[in-house]
Amino acid sequence: MKRLATIIATFSVPGLLSGCVVGPAPANLATAAWQPQQQPPRQGQAMIASPCTAPPRPRDLATENFAPLAVLGGDLSLLAPGDRLRLRVAGDEDRLSGVYVVAVDGSIVVPGLGRVAMQGRSDTAAAADLSRALVAAGLVRPLPHIVDLRLIESTGATVSVGGAVFEPGTVRAGDRPAENRIGQREGTASGDANGGRSIMGALRAAGGVRPDADLRHIYLIRGARWTTVDFSGAIDGHASIDVPIAPGDQVLVASTGCFDPALARATAVTMAGIRVYMSNLSRPANNNAGGAVGKDAGSLPYGTRMLQALVSMNCVGGSAMNARRRAVLISRNPITGQSVVVQREVERLVRDAGRDVADPYLMPNDALACYDSRWMNAGDAISFVSGLANTATPAILLRSALKK
Repeated sequence: MKRLATIIATFSVPGLLSGCVVGPAPANLATAAWQPQQQPPRQGQAMIASPCTAPPRPRDLATENFAPLAVLGGDLSLLAPGDRLRLRVAGDEDRLSGVYVVAVDGSIVVPGLGRVAMQGRSDTAAAADLSRALVAAGLVRPLPHIVDLRLIESTGATVSVGGAVFEPGTVRAGDRPAENRIGQREGTASGDANGGRSIMGALRAAGGVRPDADLRHIYLIRGARWTTVDFSGAIDGHASIDVPIAPGDQVLVASTGCFDPALARATAVTMAGIRVYMSNLSRPANNNAGGAVGKDAGSLPYGTRMLQALVSMNCVGGSAMNARRRAVLISRNPITGQSVVVQREVERLVRDAGRDVADPYLMPNDALACYDSRWMNAGDAISFVSGLANTATPAILLRSALKK
């Protein structure tokens, strides 16, 4: 029996000690964290990035190519591939008159005239060019208002979006399902309003602006010309005028280099929701399905904080023995591209009055995991040692009996 006690003590002491260990804090590079809330709680008030200042203008934008917003933004109906046009020629019913769709190369094919360029022009300018071409070809008489060309459906536009957005690249802004198009129910109409074919629509198609975006300096680049747009009104509730875009435009969002919590919520220039990966294998659930952690739990409104997501994944509450759970947030600094892991005590986030300085905002594709408390770890260690003892006891007793 003394030998049995020695074996139990040998296994139980390390087991109990390991059950009480919480584990070292996650190690991060100095430039990985970008939210003040991602710092350890004792340093939660410290700013991580440099002060928010207006960034310099990109070097490749020459001052002599600057155009006022009223010039570039005044092109409200620049035609693009996929747009539908209605052409009416006085005295003509079915030869020239009809509905035309702007082809991929930006032109329409008019009988007897061939391809006529439309892309990048307003419907008024395109109508004047088409009228002159028809008169020159001898297809119509040189009478005033003999040609009427109207836009009846505006489709999406392909533009490039870069800078402080979550998904930079080439996007389609303004594409609409058939049931939302003008003229599908009330017949052929004159004119169209495609609110998504704009800078705001392009920003949303690129995943929305990041919290480090400088909304006062958003660049619209069209050919060799460029201008700046101020969308700060979309955040603070003041008037903010959206600007139409044309195929081939570039939208560049400047970065302040620091985190602005006012941009970590759903607005006209940010996303409405985010996808977060969750894993809760703590008691009483031993799997995600049992803990009701599915795809719906991981779909959260943009602006959700870590504590709110922990409630969504059933990592808050329950037995007092397991109330002091730990949770980790795995995120990535979009400015430096470095990953950052944040560890928090769940009950401390719930109880402390200063929780806001230690409760990070969630970003797209973040990951959360919940760990059991020290008491649960100690209980598991005791159960493990007890199992070993129960297994070893019969063998020891049998060996002792044989010796006798």
